[in-house]
Amino acid sequence: MKKLGKIILALILAVGLSFAGFVVGLNQQLQVNNTSDQAEGHLQEMEMLKGLIDENFLFDYEEKDLYDGSLKGMFANLGDPYTQYYTKEEFSKLMESIDGRYKGIGVLVQASKEGLIKVVQVFDDSPAKEAGMKAGDYITKVEGKEFTADQMEEAVALMKGDEDTTVNITIKRITDDKPEGEDIDLKVDRRDVRVDTVDESIKEVDGKKIGYIHIKSFDDVTKEDFDKSYKKLKDGGIDGLVLDLRNNPGGSLDVCLDIADKFLDEGTIVTTKDKKGNVVTEESDAEKDDIPMTVLVNENSASASEILSGALKDRKRAKVIGQKTFGKGIVQKLFPLNDGSGVKITISEYHTPSGAKINKVGVSPDIEATNDNPDLEIKEENLDKDSQYQKALEELLKEMGD
Repeated sequence: MKKLGKIILALILAVGLSFAGFVVGLNQQLQVNNTSDQAEGHLQEMEMLKGLIDENFLFDYEEKDLYDGSLKGMFANLGDPYTQYYTKEEFSKLMESIDGRYKGIGVLVQASKEGLIKVVQVFDDSPAKEAGMKAGDYITKVEGKEFTADQMEEAVALMKGDEDTTVNITIKRITDDKPEGEDIDLKVDRRDVRVDTVDESIKEVDGKKIGYIHIKSFDDVTKEDFDKSYKKLKDGGIDGLVLDLRNNPGGSLDVCLDIADKFLDEGTIVTTKDKKGNVVTEESDAEKDDIPMTVLVNENSASASEILSGALKDRKRAKVIGQKTFGKGIVQKLFPLNDGSGVKITISEYHTPSGAKINKVGVSPDIEATNDNPDLEIKEENLDKDSQYQKALEELLKEMGD
C-alpha cells in the first residue's frame, strides 16, 4: 500500500496525546516573488495608516501586535478556517500540542457548522467527564477568552498545560428545555489521560456471533488498538462485524489506510488533488478480510472517518448506515517561519474511489437511520437502546442471511 507519509487530518485531541490536521513542512524554503505594484501600494497604504495611528491614537500599543493582527487578517480573509497565521508564541504551543508534551482534559472537539467548537467525545475517567462536560456541548470560552471554530487550535492549546493545574472553561449546552442554550462554567483539571481509541464487544443474535468495534479516533496508537480488538473478536469466532465511526473526528491518515486495507482487495482507497492538478492515489493490496460488515456514521464523523466509510461504500464492501457525515476532506500543511512564527495552509482535498468530493459535502449513507435518543452515549452497554446500531445490525443480519 502506497503512503503519503505522516499525514494527519482533522482530529483535535485535547488530551496528552498527539493530535493533528496537517502535514509539517519543516524543510520548506519559502520563495518571495518580486513585489507587484499592487502589493507595493498596499504596503505604502499600511505605512500611511500606521502613521495616522502613531499621530492620533490615544492609547499606547505594541507595534508587534499591530503587525501580527495584519498578518492574521490576511489569512482570515481567505475564508478558510483551517488556513491560519500563528505568532511565535502560538506556533510554539501548536507544536507542543502536536508533540503531546502537555497534559489535557480528555475530550475530542471539532469545528461545528455553526462556527463553534463542538465537543464530540468525552472520554471515560477523564477530568472533563468528572467536571460534567458532555458530548454535544459547545466550548465558548477558555480562561475567560471567547473562542470560535476558526480559533479551535488556539483554544485547545490553552486547554492544555502542566499536570495538576486547572483550566476554566465555559460551555454552552443546548437541551429541549433550553433550545437557546445555557452557559455553564466549569473548572477542569489537567492531567495525563490514557485514551482507549477502540472499544470492542461480541453479542449473539439469532445464533450468529456479531462483533462490534467503535473507533473513537484515528490516533497513532489506534492501529495497535484496532489490531488487538479485531484479533480478540476473530478469536471469539465472530460471523459479522459492525464498524462504528460515529463521533470520530478523524486523525492519522496512515492509520485509516491500514484499517481500510484490511477489508479491501486491490484498488483505490482515496485520492488527493492539489491546486496544480497533482493527484496522489492511495491503494489497498489484493489481500483482504472478507467478513460481512456494516459501517455506522453520523454528522460528527469527519475526515479520516469519511475516507474509510467512503472507500468501503464506493468499493461495495460494506453498507454505510446512519446520517450524512461532517464533510471535512482537506489537508493542511504547516510552514514554520524563520522568526519562530508559522502558518498553516490548506493544500489539497480528498476524493473517494468514485471521484466524489468529501469536503463540504460529506458521505451519504446507503441507508439513513436517525438517532432516536441523542443523549445516549455511544457505548457497548447502550447498544440495545441505540436505534442506529440496531439498524446496522438488522442490515448485517440480512446480508449474512443471503
